[in-house]
Amino acid sequence: MWPTLDYEDLAPMVDYVNRVVQVAGKYTLDEPFEVGWGNIVLDVTPRGLSTPTLRQRGVTFTVHYNLLDGGVVIEADNGSRTVPLSKGSVATFYASFCDAADELGIHRPRTSLICEIPDAPPRFEDDHVERTWDGHAARLIWTAFNLAADGLEAWQAPFLGHNPRVGVMWGGFDLSATRYRAQPTVPPPHQPPFMQNAQLDAYVSVGFSFGDAKAPNVGMYAYIWPQPDGLEGRSWGVAGAAWHPDAGLVRLPWAKLRETADPHQAIVAFGDAVYDAAVETAGWPSDLVGPRVEGWYMSRTPPALVQHQHG
Repeated sequence: MWPTLDYEDLAPMVDYVNRVVQVAGKYTLDEPFEVGWGNIVLDVTPRGLSTPTLRQRGVTFTVHYNLLDGGVVIEADNGSRTVPLSKGSVATFYASFCDAADELGIHRPRTSLICEIPDAPPRFEDDHVERTWDGHAARLIWTAFNLAADGLEAWQAPFLGHNPRVGVMWGGFDLSATRYRAQPTVPPPHQPPFMQNAQLDAYVSVGFSFGDAKAPNVGMYAYIWPQPDGLEGRSWGVAGAAWHPDAGLVRLPWAKLRETADPHQAIVAFGDAVYDAAVETAGWPSDLVGPRVEGWYMSRTPPALVQHQHG
């Protein structure tokens, strides 16, 4: 059973987790830039969200937001530290995190700006709102990310072009699976640099989001950049999925997704329909998708037979 997700119930914890994951997320900006900010995504782990392995001079580490236990573990080659999330403010967490990082010889994040959260204080140390950890809501957040990631990874697997790993973009706090095409584009000039640099090449993005106060749309989303004409009136592979021109998004509400006979396969079908739209309306290559089979099949099947059956 896929759980019911209600935005109003989850919003306080989504708001809190979105802020604190940005603290360790800043370290991913030290990594070499990957097209579309693929270097910054957080992995969905068995118990939460984690940075990739990070390497500074003299120390190798990772930061794991253990959502199911309400703590953050900084694990380094010279030891580990745990910072609780059970209660307190974002400012208190940030101070404790920096102290723990110092003890392990890890430099503090190079910036403390809170990003992409409307009406948030400017910096972590300015956010003094007292927060209480809600374990039930935290588990629902993790469960949603985990189930959506499973479907998006299956959708992404056969793509032959560049595709960063499926993960959580810590600014907007959405789970993203993106396919890129080596076709330069012209980003809108009015956007901030980080957004312009996310749109240097054409891409198709399929993901999951909890929404926000202005658009509390919990569920899957997708879009094609640059946005082509001809998206109105299309079928999007799953009952309930629809094109929303004002937002420039195809949306599949979570409530509709969980009603399907196989939500995992529905995510794959949704992504395939969006990619088909890119092929038919934006001239994307139709031959960039290989066979969608499990590894066991590929370990036993000669290439010539694979190509014949899936060509």
